[in-house]
Amino acid sequence: MSWKRKVNEALVEFTGYQITRYRPEQSRPRPAAARATPAPTAPPEQVRPPADPEHDRLVKSPIFIMSPVRSGSTLLRAMLNAHSMLHAPHELHIRRLTVQFGTNLAEKAMAALGHNQADLEHLLWDRVLHRELARSGKKYIVEKTPANAFAYQRIATCWPDAKYIFLLRHPASIAQSWYEASPDKRTPEEAAEDALRYMRAVNRARKALQGLTVRYEDLTADPEAEAKRICEFLGVPYEPGMLEYGMPDVIVKGLGDWKEKIRAGKVLPGRELPKPDEIPELLRPMCVAWGYLPKEKGGSAGQSAETGTDTSTEKPDQETPA
Repeated sequence: MSWKRKVNEALVEFTGYQITRYRPEQSRPRPAAARATPAPTAPPEQVRPPADPEHDRLVKSPIFIMSPVRSGSTLLRAMLNAHSMLHAPHELHIRRLTVQFGTNLAEKAMAALGHNQADLEHLLWDRVLHRELARSGKKYIVEKTPANAFAYQRIATCWPDAKYIFLLRHPASIAQSWYEASPDKRTPEEAAEDALRYMRAVNRARKALQGLTVRYEDLTADPEAEAKRICEFLGVPYEPGMLEYGMPDVIVKGLGDWKEKIRAGKVLPGRELPKPDEIPELLRPMCVAWGYLPKEKGGSAGQSAETGTDTSTEKPDQETPA
């Protein structure tokens, strides 16, 4: 045994540490090409409803909050999670969970069972939600990831019995809050452009799906009335404890709101609405479409809110990190 090894063993015995040789190549960051990249989800042509709903889906009537970023979805999920029958965890980003066939034989075996890639991804998504719900001991699960609005068609196909709450907020307030979330990452103009992508996605989902529309301003001004309305829509009794929701279990940037306001444990008043002349021109059509500005005579703002050109450099369905 060399003296170096003896010294190292003694060092481990008495200090818990050991000496290792410095290797410069290990300390260098991997080049971008070597880093793991997200695997693509199944192509749209594979997406289809469950062939055997009774056995293919463990979760019954999941609840999805469809909302843009910075629109109060963490507040709403905290209120719902305080209900004895509703489990509303942090943002789960299930639409980004993918399944890949490691070999051709694996793909052939799954095809013999009647499963394509999309089917298997749906089974995975459902199982993740079911495990989370079962461990909570509650009856219904609520998922609030804002980027779900980009995948509303697939979510509706995966769970045909899902329920939807569309949470809206003044578009200019959303953009301002999105800028304030990370002022070092985006300018106010970039924040408005990026937030508008989410608003448009929610707009498309609202037109395609049946659900309940809730406004953040109403939720913070009269939380009891809005909570009762939401409970009635979901078919559960109202519980006063929803207004004093306590400290959310997960407060992490990227998984929901992490600011001081959400830590209050109760519903606080929202910020004042921006004046009409403070609203960026880019957001005015959406303000009209959502009823925050009157429609101009002879205008088509509602349509342009839906079809306006997306000037963001991000992919249309790509969520943006906070």
